[in-house]
Amino acid sequence: MLLDRIEEREALDRLLDAVRSGESGTLVLQGEPGIGKTALVNYAAGAAGDLRVLRLTGVESELGLDFAGLHQLLLPVLSRLDRLPPPQERALGSALGLSEGPTPDRFLVGLAVLTLLADVAAERKLLILIDDAQWLDEETAAVLAFVARRLHAEGIGLVFTVRDDIGDRVSLEGLPALQVEGLPEAAAYELMQSLAGGRIDERVGERIVAATRANPLALVELSGELSATELAGAEVLPEPLPIGSRLEERYGRRILSLPADTQLLMLLAAADPAGDTHVLWRAAAELGIPADAAEAAEDEGLLVLFPSVRFSHPLVRSAVYAGASPADRRRVHAALAAATDSDTDADRRAWHRATAAIGPDEEVAAELERAAAGARRRGGYAASAAFLERAAALTPDARRRGERLLGAAAAEVTRGAPGKAAELLDDANPRLRDPMGRARALRLRGDIDFARGNAAEAARAYLFAGRALEPLDERLACETLLWALASATVAGLSGTDEGVLEVAEAARALLARSSRDPTVAELLLAGFAARVTAPYAEAVPPLRRAVAMLGDGDVGDDVLIQLLGLGWVGASELLEEEARDAFARRWVRMAREQGALTRLSQALTVLGISEAWAGRLDASDACFAERREINEAIGFSGVRGWNSPHQVIVLAWRGREAEARALANAVLLEAMERRHADNIDFVRYALAVLDVGLGRYDSARDCALRVFEKDPPYVGIRVLPELVEAAVRTGDRKAAANALDRLSERAHSIGTSWALGLLARCRAQLVDDSEAEPLYRKAIEQLAGSLLAPELARAHLLYGEWLRRQRRRRDARAELRIAHEMFERMGGEAFAERARTELLATGARARKRTDETRDELTQQEKRVAQLAAEGATNAEIAAQLFISPSTVQYHLRKVFRKLGVRSRTQLARMFLRDEQAHGRSTSPVR
Repeated sequence: MLLDRIEEREALDRLLDAVRSGESGTLVLQGEPGIGKTALVNYAAGAAGDLRVLRLTGVESELGLDFAGLHQLLLPVLSRLDRLPPPQERALGSALGLSEGPTPDRFLVGLAVLTLLADVAAERKLLILIDDAQWLDEETAAVLAFVARRLHAEGIGLVFTVRDDIGDRVSLEGLPALQVEGLPEAAAYELMQSLAGGRIDERVGERIVAATRANPLALVELSGELSATELAGAEVLPEPLPIGSRLEERYGRRILSLPADTQLLMLLAAADPAGDTHVLWRAAAELGIPADAAEAAEDEGLLVLFPSVRFSHPLVRSAVYAGASPADRRRVHAALAAATDSDTDADRRAWHRATAAIGPDEEVAAELERAAAGARRRGGYAASAAFLERAAALTPDARRRGERLLGAAAAEVTRGAPGKAAELLDDANPRLRDPMGRARALRLRGDIDFARGNAAEAARAYLFAGRALEPLDERLACETLLWALASATVAGLSGTDEGVLEVAEAARALLARSSRDPTVAELLLAGFAARVTAPYAEAVPPLRRAVAMLGDGDVGDDVLIQLLGLGWVGASELLEEEARDAFARRWVRMAREQGALTRLSQALTVLGISEAWAGRLDASDACFAERREINEAIGFSGVRGWNSPHQVIVLAWRGREAEARALANAVLLEAMERRHADNIDFVRYALAVLDVGLGRYDSARDCALRVFEKDPPYVGIRVLPELVEAAVRTGDRKAAANALDRLSERAHSIGTSWALGLLARCRAQLVDDSEAEPLYRKAIEQLAGSLLAPELARAHLLYGEWLRRQRRRRDARAELRIAHEMFERMGGEAFAERARTELLATGARARKRTDETRDELTQQEKRVAQLAAEGATNAEIAAQLFISPSTVQYHLRKVFRKLGVRSRTQLARMFLRDEQAHGRSTSPVR
């Protein structure tokens, strides 16, 4: 009986109506145990009517089994697995243990589940009910949260229930939620009256409602606990009333009144949440439990055995298991292990054996270790960590125990739990006797520190690890020192910091002793170390070789996906614009193909920067918008999650001062909180660009000088033209000359036309007027045809401004018009305004850019439209943007309506005309 709950039922009805209309939605029902969440789920299931229903109940003992809940939920629809795109089919099959394959990214598994469910819903609208979500295994919870955040127009409804007290076990933040409270007073009285079978005294009723806070289950149990005379007010009520935690105790008393065989059968059922009746009866046979033992539990309404094992309420299960003795628990787990198939369900069998163990047992520990390896291959790092930690506890040999603890700590870092990893590492360290084990522990300490946001400490740990690894594994030592330098950069340490110098010198000493051909990682290490400890020219050859090797693709995909980001930094440092752009696009493409959303977020960041430097500001915005959506889907938070600090450069080029400064301030605050300074230098460089565009040269010089002093990789060279221009405009010739000297050294070492073009532009601003014009012309010639469109436009702008000051108005107008049109096309509003103002000073006017119809599209609609115009199918677009094909179709309908087109062919023609008119590419990620 479901009394009242008008608000909750209306919310569920609205969700069901939306699903029937082809929309999708999610609702999270939160509340204390017994408040009626399961009853509301039952209501939704009953009201589903024509909808297909998939249902799952989380069980606490399943927490250590990766994807166990997901497998149970999808079991009725797994026959459709072969309808998925191949990468998704492989990922989901591998995650569920249905096929062998490489370790799948958790979020590619999420995309596969979204696509699978959308396929099911296309045939018959779908309602998914997840009860007790707080007990889902971590992998299942993450995948379902991902799916919930991506639902849009599939005809899928998703309802979660979660307990208030432990609801933080599953991250459902940001999803529509409804707090389920106690019943209204009238409904509470009605419920008690229906159960009492007699009169309830008004004062007694008031006390019961107040004491239970009108919790329905508490009312039911308390009404059964009190006598008729107590309810009628003829006897004094017990003090305190038997409620709250005693609900479970009441279930416990009911269970204890059952026959011993029935209690043991219920304990078997409670210990095996899979709900498989075949396993239950095989285990019962192991313990000699007769077939009729279930009857008493069924008669009491506590247990249902067909078609699967199910308790009447989650508190019954917990009462059964919590009330059993440790010896009885071990007995039933041993029986369940014997009854579980070692081939088809090896993980669950290993877990049962481990729970049944009373002391150290190497055989069981080894089985758990094998289960951990299987979980790791499936991407179940939480389960892998749990298996290895339990294996360590059962390991007799201290050295072997340390190795297993080390493995568990590594799995905890990978799954994003550095605090737990640190605890396990501290436990492992005293047991690690061999040098390699201790070196691995030092490297893992670096991983933990970095994951915690302590990049400076991570650099130190990686340094110690690199030194320890040098006599054991030279290549691994070099790789570890590379991460030490990278961590130091993230920490915002510069070449003058003692820690960075120590890492760089250790790296150079190690590399000098090597006589073999260097790997890409070693070349990058040599280049970045030389960048810190030697003249700039010494860093160029190894960085150039590394960039060439990465560009040639002579290294494996595993190396590429790890090193493309550092390769992008190296190419940016060398002003190798084509390589830099290619690395960013390749990294995005590989991350998409692998479904590696965390890496895709990073890759979209560098692609967004590359697009901004190339003047493709719309494409850059699209990259950062997609990055933001991905991070929302995977649960990243803070400035580093929701907005990229690097997005300040787009806002700077657009001249959007308020937005740029707001994001910059947020970055600074977060950097102080998290002790991450890697973004501060980039933001200061971006603010220098902003202020130069706005003509605020004092502020621009101050920002640029702070970056100049630290000279961080790839940003240090980018800030030099900003510092030259700002310092010249403020009369700070010394600062301008210092910046020009550094740029001259680097440009001649690099030798690219683009580097020499920037140098010529900067020199033109410092020389006498008699020498300036050839330098401006040389700058324009060198920068023409490069991927540095904004820098070319600025060369025209500076040349035009110089010509106007020379009173050569006609010549100035030609250059200023070119600059204005270029900045207008790319959306560089502040610099365009500078050019417009200068044109007015020559007596000419600039044409204003007209608004485009495509500006009415949202960022998501723009990406869908662009991909569709390029010929991608709905399925291909869905896979690229991590949405369902149904959502793609929904966006396309809106795009067609807004743009007034009727077909993809017309859409493609519109995009082609626009690109030809503006001389730019609008495709950000293909």
